[in-house]
Amino acid sequence: MSLEREPDQSRLSPRVIAGRLALQGLSLGDAFGQQFFSPAVWHSWFYSKQLPLPVWRYTDDTVMALALLEVLEEHERVEQDRLARVFAERFFAEPDRGYGNATVRLLNQVERGGDWRVLSRAAFHGAGSFGNGAAMRVAPLGAFFADERDRLIDEARLSAEVTHAHPEAIAGAIAVATAAAWALQWRLAGRTEPASRLLAAAAEATPESATREGILRACELPLDDSEHTAADLLGNGLQVTAADTVPFCLWCAAAHLDDYCEALWAAVRVRGDIDTNCAIVGGIVVLAVGDRALPEEWLRRRESYPHRRPPSEFRTEVRGPREGR
Repeated sequence: MSLEREPDQSRLSPRVIAGRLALQGLSLGDAFGQQFFSPAVWHSWFYSKQLPLPVWRYTDDTVMALALLEVLEEHERVEQDRLARVFAERFFAEPDRGYGNATVRLLNQVERGGDWRVLSRAAFHGAGSFGNGAAMRVAPLGAFFADERDRLIDEARLSAEVTHAHPEAIAGAIAVATAAAWALQWRLAGRTEPASRLLAAAAEATPESATREGILRACELPLDDSEHTAADLLGNGLQVTAADTVPFCLWCAAAHLDDYCEALWAAVRVRGDIDTNCAIVGGIVVLAVGDRALPEEWLRRRESYPHRRPPSEFRTEVRGPREGR
């Protein structure tokens, strides 16, 4: 299945439709944001808001979101062993998507028969990863369980644990999933509540953590303030942690909840972990605006992705990961 809009959704459940919409916005944001790591693109296109040249290639943010949604569509829940396996299979099919070091090591060992439960908790000297990787992929899950708040929290936790066992990473996943669910319900209810309620809803659902403290700071920041002020206060993902990424992304989404493109431009302007910031923001905001708000020209520039993973020939070692996550 390609990135073009899905015209016939008659055979899909509302949950699947919502999850695929979140994936659409997430992947477009991911591919768009990834372009701005190039200094040439930044200087040539950013200040005039001209679009980067195609093809916009997506990263591990999209691949792992695809894996998560695949498992949800198969099982209607996060079946953790299956999710670990699909993560590994998609990684080995496309190992050059910018995966972080810790995730590369974990998925290599999962493919060799390692237990993700042990591997995830052993990362970072036994603390588990507190990176933003669990948050970057979780918007489709938030959309999938948008009408079941307690279950959403449980399923977001399960989805994070497979690769990110640290409480901060789990908190980031719960926060983003909750924000995505709120954005969808906001649109379906007629957009009557103030957009700032997105931040309050996320803070209410998120466990005590530095990530939650950041979201609470975001709640105090006016939505008409500048994205640079917000990033200075909340972080911009440069540290590639949940606490440094999620609060700003939720504020950015709330500040531009009715404008998908401007939300992404705002996320780009603060730099940091640009593709992940745009993936998180895009996965939330698309649920608030619907797929018709996604520009056709942007969709044409993004590469296609399959909902089902391509056949892969597994290798014993893959090198060249980037830092973090």
